[in-house]
Amino acid sequence: MNILIVGATGTLGRQIARQAIDRGDKVRCLVRSFNKGAFLKEWGAELVKGNICKPETLPPALEGIDAVIDAATARATDSLNIKEIDWDGKVNLIQAVKAAGIERYIFFSILNAKEYRNVPLMEIKYCTELFLAESGLKYTILKPCGFMQGLIPQYAIPILDNQAVWVTGKSSPIAYMDTQDIAKFTLKALDVPETEKQSYPIVGTRAWSGDEIIALCERLSGEQAKVSRLPLGLLKAMRNITRFFQWTLNASDRLAFAEVIAKGEPLNASMDEVYQVFGMDSQEITTVEAYLQEYFNRIMKKLKEIGYEKKKKKQKKKTPFKSKS
Repeated sequence: MNILIVGATGTLGRQIARQAIDRGDKVRCLVRSFNKGAFLKEWGAELVKGNICKPETLPPALEGIDAVIDAATARATDSLNIKEIDWDGKVNLIQAVKAAGIERYIFFSILNAKEYRNVPLMEIKYCTELFLAESGLKYTILKPCGFMQGLIPQYAIPILDNQAVWVTGKSSPIAYMDTQDIAKFTLKALDVPETEKQSYPIVGTRAWSGDEIIALCERLSGEQAKVSRLPLGLLKAMRNITRFFQWTLNASDRLAFAEVIAKGEPLNASMDEVYQVFGMDSQEITTVEAYLQEYFNRIMKKLKEIGYEKKKKKQKKKTPFKSKS
């Protein structure tokens, strides 16, 4: 299958690209910078320069394509805001896909987006779901709620570095899923006709609160976390302040999403029907315990190796002169 992946340099997009290439698909990636996408070319993907916010760049990227996987989203560091990328850009892309005669389209929304329309990103995601439903495309909407990869910088690294772990007063349990597993569902959707014009939650085996993640990291690392709790009132004040400045709009929109997490309502859903439709086994899905265990095993081994090397260097410095024979 000839697949165009949009957002292939991101946390999820790169996993989709890697697995699509490994299974024998012909993969093309729309990138804004050839330098940032160089690793994709090394894997075997074709790179096409383009930008969903510049609709004139899209038709060449869509030539000869059978399916489009849209994993793009605004980042906090982007110069454009969420509306420009996640709404205007997606409308451009969907319209270009339809004009090119391509029917198959995979889109990533967010779990429970309809219930949190006061949050800019979730409102945009839900509106895109509605737009796709009226597009005539054979779309599949996948709705994750959290990537396991985000647990490393948020919890694991600060604990190992003896730095503060910031959490809100209340912490919504989140059913994190490894992006490698989300990529498996994504590509499987292309092979299962029953997924066309359907939406599915894509979540992990159970939901974890921030305190539970911290306790797990403490146990696996042998270190004690320094926990700093951020009051919800302060979070709202920070959001209101950042809304005054154009260059902080993305940060403000993400703070709004943080308010959702701070409410304490679980972000989770049943996956029983999803596993059945996709023909996948829940036992093959990575758990949070296994993911963090693998990370800490790897990093602790590396730290021990570094400590051993430092010890050897110190021993050499203590004996600068050779003993006389």
